[in-house]
Amino acid sequence: MRILRFLTLFAGCAIWAGSASAQLQLTPQAAPAAPPKASKPAPPKATAKAPAEARKAPAAAKKPPAPATKPAEPAAAAPVDPNADLVYGAYQRGEYKTAFDLATKRAQDNNDPKAMTMLGELYANAMGVKRDYAKAAEWYQRAAERGDREGMFALAMLRLSGRGVTANREEGAKWLASSAKLGNPKAAYNLALLYLDGQTFPQDLKRAAELLRVAADAGNPEAQYALATFYKEGTGVEKNVDKAVRLLQAAALADNVDAEVEYAIALYNGTGTPKNEAAAVALLRKASRQNSPIAQNRLARVLALRTDVPADRLEGLKWHIVAKTAGKGDLMLDELLAKASPEDRTKAQDAARKWLGSPK
Repeated sequence: MRILRFLTLFAGCAIWAGSASAQLQLTPQAAPAAPPKASKPAPPKATAKAPAEARKAPAAAKKPPAPATKPAEPAAAAPVDPNADLVYGAYQRGEYKTAFDLATKRAQDNNDPKAMTMLGELYANAMGVKRDYAKAAEWYQRAAERGDREGMFALAMLRLSGRGVTANREEGAKWLASSAKLGNPKAAYNLALLYLDGQTFPQDLKRAAELLRVAADAGNPEAQYALATFYKEGTGVEKNVDKAVRLLQAAALADNVDAEVEYAIALYNGTGTPKNEAAAVALLRKASRQNSPIAQNRLARVLALRTDVPADRLEGLKWHIVAKTAGKGDLMLDELLAKASPEDRTKAQDAARKWLGSPK
């Protein structure tokens, strides 16, 4: 079973980190058609032009001056929408000090749980205030106790990691379950991982799959990728390659790099989806540029064997060198690199160094 990742609310709370390995075959065949060019985004709609200036009316006959009138009073300011979330608006604009001040007032005056969660977020990520995990935990606790599902989730992740509070997996799991019950897909995903690892709860693959399905249906790409792995391997669910590939496609469209790699391999081999080598190569290139060693290795295999396309062969050797630097070696590609002409080897090595940012 692949190692899955805890999905956290903020970067500082990562507990487990592991890259999923793509255990799929990729046998290069004849050179596929060139990958489709990325479609250009539609040009923005033209804004309406200001109306042409009206022609001046002919001068009217002179009239006696009109009696003086009171100057027009300025228009009243538009009323402030009482439902507008000024705290979140300031946060979205990057005005963290303003968000902090507004959230503090709302938390103290109105016992607003969402404002309390915002204060926890600001303290945890050093936004507008010095980072303080202990204070973040205090605010998350207050928000969680008042029923805010995001506060519950954030508090759970702090409890699991022991940041700002004493590590307590049982308490963390309790808050994850409460948040998941309120429909938080991130909480459902992480709770699934606890059922999967069998430390906090007895391992329950079926329950883990159910929770992953909840999060995947809500559009969580990490859950979509994890559930795809379950369907591919028959873990907690009946094995179903077609469902696995559909989930991989959804996660890949959401820029999950691991899913991009495995969906590309499925496309290349025609596994659970119509074969499309051009689209597969395009996806492998995308994932390779996001520094996935597995994608770099698979892309190198496809391109390096295209003996009829010298540019592709050189690019393949470049990606092999890059992947090998990241620990993803390949004996077959080592042999191809050794058999290349000295000129081609030098070009591939120079291209790899340029990608890696290494000096000559």
